[in-house]
Amino acid sequence: MEPGKGRAQRTRQVLLFFVFLGGSLVCSETWSYSTAEEMEVGTFIANVVKDMGLDVEDLVARGARVIFDDYKPYLRLDPQNGDLLLNEQLDREALCDLTEPCILHFQVLFENPLQFFRAELLVKDINDHTPTFLNNHILLKVSEGTTLGTVFQIDSAQDLDVGKNGVQNYTISPNPYFHLKLRHSDEGRKYPELVVDQSLDREKESELSLTLTAVDGGSPPRSGTTLINVVVLDINDNAPEFEKPVYEVHVPESSPLDSLIIKVSATDLDAGINGELSYSFSHVSRDVRKTFEIHPISGEVYLKAPLDFEIIQSYIINIQAIDSGSLSGKSNILVRVVDVNDNPPEIAMTSLTSPIPENSSPEMVVAVFSIRDQDSGDNGRMVCSIQDNLPFVLKPTFKNFYSLVTEHPLDREIRNEYNITITVTDLGTPRLKTEHNITVLVSDVNDNAPAFTQTSYTLFVRENNSPALHIGSVSATDRDSGTNAQVTYSLLPSQDPHLPLPSLVSINADSGHLFALRSLDYEALQAFEFRVGATDRGSPALSSEALVRVLVLDANDNSPFVLYPLQNGSAPCTELVPRAAESGYLVTKVVAVDGDSGQNAWLSYQLLKATEPGLFGVWAHNGEVRTARLLSERDAVKHRLVVLVKDNGEPPRSATATLHVLLVDGFSQPYLPLPEAAPAQAQADSLTIYLVVALASVSSLFLLSVLLFVAVRLCRRSRAASVGRCSVPEGPFPGHLVDVSGTGTLSQSYQYEVCLTGGSGTNEFKFLKPIIPNLLPRDSEMEKAPPF
Repeated sequence: MEPGKGRAQRTRQVLLFFVFLGGSLVCSETWSYSTAEEMEVGTFIANVVKDMGLDVEDLVARGARVIFDDYKPYLRLDPQNGDLLLNEQLDREALCDLTEPCILHFQVLFENPLQFFRAELLVKDINDHTPTFLNNHILLKVSEGTTLGTVFQIDSAQDLDVGKNGVQNYTISPNPYFHLKLRHSDEGRKYPELVVDQSLDREKESELSLTLTAVDGGSPPRSGTTLINVVVLDINDNAPEFEKPVYEVHVPESSPLDSLIIKVSATDLDAGINGELSYSFSHVSRDVRKTFEIHPISGEVYLKAPLDFEIIQSYIINIQAIDSGSLSGKSNILVRVVDVNDNPPEIAMTSLTSPIPENSSPEMVVAVFSIRDQDSGDNGRMVCSIQDNLPFVLKPTFKNFYSLVTEHPLDREIRNEYNITITVTDLGTPRLKTEHNITVLVSDVNDNAPAFTQTSYTLFVRENNSPALHIGSVSATDRDSGTNAQVTYSLLPSQDPHLPLPSLVSINADSGHLFALRSLDYEALQAFEFRVGATDRGSPALSSEALVRVLVLDANDNSPFVLYPLQNGSAPCTELVPRAAESGYLVTKVVAVDGDSGQNAWLSYQLLKATEPGLFGVWAHNGEVRTARLLSERDAVKHRLVVLVKDNGEPPRSATATLHVLLVDGFSQPYLPLPEAAPAQAQADSLTIYLVVALASVSSLFLLSVLLFVAVRLCRRSRAASVGRCSVPEGPFPGHLVDVSGTGTLSQSYQYEVCLTGGSGTNEFKFLKPIIPNLLPRDSEMEKAPPF
């Protein structure tokens, strides 16, 4: 329960207690007051001070208040002057409903001392409500055969007001069929009634709309209305009637079974069950009953049996419509059978030639056929055609015979099959057509030569290969079919008479696989090319050819060869180094070459063994042997150095060179005294002469070896390729190697090109032409040799 409601209930209980406790103090006189409903809040009702003979000061001092029997504050007491004022607007209908008079009882309570004064408030009614009917629409059903004077009672209107403010009168809108009669009840209320003045005819007017108005007696009066819908009920007083006395319909003879022929319709002015009609045939022949049927409810006539214009051209059907009261109407249906184009054209194939060769001449007859149509007139006239964009054409021959002939040359490689649809259409309505499909195959003629997938092929094979190694394949296709497309491969004779092609490669005639017949040597033959042919098996045979270039890839199968110093077992060559030589003094240079190419010929040098480690060093790029520090008197006179020369192949190959170094006090000394052989002072002059002669011999031999090696390389390259080419190492150079076309290593600052030009016939030899001035980028650091 809410707190406010709880407190109000407790207050009522306390007040009741005081009422019972001080019942003897209640004044026996009752004061009556009155007010009209809907008055404004604060309206003056009366002054209790004057009526009760009290002073105004007693109101506050004695705690005066107003209490109604239902404990609602309809009035309030003004303690300043004792006036009773309206505390809320009063609604008589809400307070008393239809009870008259509407009186509210209350008491004026004084607490100190306790005293009650009884009073009552009469709430007067005002005309603030309009008469209202319970239903806005009243449905009244009246039969069209109702006798005059018949009374129909209507529900009265309701008005919340009472007395003269309640409903006093009823009126109805003017009409020729009804008048209004008022009836009084025992309670004094008035009820309206409708009285029939004139006979009703549903076929003329099936519904009436009347307006009933209720008026109260207020000033000004209020009124309310309701709409009375009078529905006139039917009686069976009309016979069915068809729309037409005769229905005429044209039905094609090709109409399908159960198709709708016609729908007849009859009308009956009656309604309800009196207007429900049933259709049927009446006195019809046996043919009509066998051919047609009528739906008894909808009046639709359907076809039961096929129509044939040649047997019966028309039918007359008698029909009737009967209502529920056995009243009937009659009519006729005239069915005229219409001849239609119900025979499609026919195609009879006489001859067909398939397949036909693709080189067939124009006007070649492919097929002969005839057409016919059993209909007559336009229904029997026909048009024959085939699809567009075909290399064929139709030609009429005799009567309804046609021939299908070629119009353009055929190409099987573009299209090897034609699906031809012969369409025959008559000129009837609707047009009927017949289609006949034939398939014409095009046979192949060897008119396409094999075509290689590439005009030239480049194959790579590493040297020292095993015999019968598969090195690659060639492939050719032929657009023809059958044996005309079967390709055979072969090697064509080489244009180079010095190239032993049959001993180098072979080809599989069926698959085009190429095989190396023997092991190839890159140093002897670096590349060769030849042509292969592809020939089909047609008649006559057609062929084509393609160029095959075989490049032999180098393998690291040659070890470095030391040109200087010679390692042939002869007397060792001794290098002289003055003791006054500074660090980095060039003692000698190891010169080596490699028969391979590319990185397999890139050589590097390193000191493998030395009599006194740390005294000499070898430049890794060019083989220069230099002193690593200053010489001293404590260093031995004779030194033996072993230099390892290694290529950059995989796996790498290597060779060693042995150097003999003799430390001398100076080249001008007549004798070279040795610490361990003091008596050899007499041989110093002769030893100097020997050294000079040996150095000259070695230089001459080195120059001769270089020229001989270059000549051998040039001869090999001239045999390997008819077109001269330059041998330049491919790919990036290692940071510590510089190659000279497989002839050895030189300074890191230069690379030289050896080029043989075979096309001019002069075999020019270009030597020492710098092509890469600096192998390393400017901003990259060169690998520096260790300090000597």
